[in-house]
Amino acid sequence: MSTPTRTQSTEQRPPALNVEAIRADFPILQRRVHGLPLVYLDNAATSQKPRSVLDALTRYYEQTNANVHRGVHTLSEEATAQYEAARAKVASFIGSCCPKEIIWTRNASEAMNLLAQSWGRANLRRGDRVLLTEMEHHSNIVPWQILSAELGFEIAYLRVADDGTLILDDLPRLLDGRTKLFSFTYMSNVLGTINPVVELTRAAHRAGALVHLDACQAVPHMPVNVTELDIDFMSFSGHKMLGPTGIGALWGRRELLNVMPPWMGGGDMIREVHLSGFKPSELPWKFEAGTPAIAQAIGLGAAVDYLERTGMAAIHQAERELIAYAMERLATVEGLRILGPAADQRGGLVSFVLGDIHPHDIAAVLDNLGIAIRAGHHCAQPLHERYRIPASARASFYLYNTREEVDLLVKALHKVVEIFNF
Repeated sequence: MSTPTRTQSTEQRPPALNVEAIRADFPILQRRVHGLPLVYLDNAATSQKPRSVLDALTRYYEQTNANVHRGVHTLSEEATAQYEAARAKVASFIGSCCPKEIIWTRNASEAMNLLAQSWGRANLRRGDRVLLTEMEHHSNIVPWQILSAELGFEIAYLRVADDGTLILDDLPRLLDGRTKLFSFTYMSNVLGTINPVVELTRAAHRAGALVHLDACQAVPHMPVNVTELDIDFMSFSGHKMLGPTGIGALWGRRELLNVMPPWMGGGDMIREVHLSGFKPSELPWKFEAGTPAIAQAIGLGAAVDYLERTGMAAIHQAERELIAYAMERLATVEGLRILGPAADQRGGLVSFVLGDIHPHDIAAVLDNLGIAIRAGHHCAQPLHERYRIPASARASFYLYNTREEVDLLVKALHKVVEIFNF
C-alpha cells in the first residue's frame, strides 16, 4: 500500500485501509471482556498500541537502557541517538523542518502548562486578553485561569452554537489589540467538531495575536502540517497516536521558543551553574529538565513510523466514512441525541445523551457486553454546562475500528433502552 504525502491534495482519494490487517498488529484487540470480544471505542481518551511500538519499548530496555546526553559510553550514545531520532521523526510528521522546535513533555497538559508558565508569564500583563473557546479541554482552560489569577489579564471565550460549531461573528470583537494569544482546539474531544484552523489563525494574526493549537484529537487522525497552518504553538500527546503514555510535545516557532525563559530547573537544561546563578542550555533542552521519558520518546517514534506507513490521509478518510455510518446507525436508537455537527464537519467521535439515562449507566451496560466507551464530562465541563447536561457518553474511533463494531454498539444501546424502559 502506497503512503500518501502529508501535503497531498484532499481531492485525491487515498487508498482504502486494510483494517483486518491493521487489527492483527494490535495484540490487545484479541482480548475478551466479560467473555466477549473487546470492542474498544475509547480512542479519544487513549489509543491502543501496535506490536511495533511494544517491541521498540522492549528493545530499548533490553539492549540500550541508559541515560541520554550525559554519557560517552556505548549505551548512552545509542540511547541518545534513538531519543533524538524520535524527536526528528515527530518534527517531520507535523511538518516542522527543525527538530529543535519539538519540546518533549509528559503529555499535552504539561505542554500547555509550559506555554502558560513560560511564554504567558513573560508576555501577559493586566489589561491583556487570552482568547479561548467554550469547547476547550480543561488543559487549555485551567493553566490560563491559574496564571490570570496571578497576573490579572482577561480570559474571553468564543461561543459555541447549538450545532457544535464556533460562532465566528464574535471574532472581530474579541480579536482586538488587547488579545495576545488565541488558544483553541483543532478538534473538540466532545463534539467532534473540526475547527477552521487556517481561518481562525489568519484572523488572530491580523489582530496581532499569536495562536496556540490543541491538536490532541487531530494529530493522531489526520494530516497536520504546522507550516501550512501557519500557527505559532501546538500541543499534542503521544498516547492518543499509538504511542506510550508519559510522552507528549509542545511545538513552537523557533524564534518564539528561543526567547522564552525556562520553566523547570534541574539537570540537562543548563549550560553552566554557579552559586551565583545559571545559564540555560539551548533549544530544546532548556525546557527539558531532568532525566526525560527516553523509552516513551523512542516508542512514539515507532508509532510515527507506523502511522506514516499506514498513511494519515487514508486514516482520515476511513474515519470520515466510519463516523458517517455510525451517526446514521445511532439515529435508529430511540431517545438518543447526538451532540455536535454533521458528519462532514467532525472527526471520528460521537458524544450523545440517551433519554434521562445517566451516561455512567450506559457505559456500565456496554462494558458488560465487551464494549468500551467513555462517560462523563470528558474534561470539558464548561462545554457540558453550555448544553445544560451534566455528562455525556462518547464513542471514539480509530484506524482499527470497523462497521461491525458500530453495529455492536448500536445493538447494545437498543438493549440499554430496553433495560431502562424509558
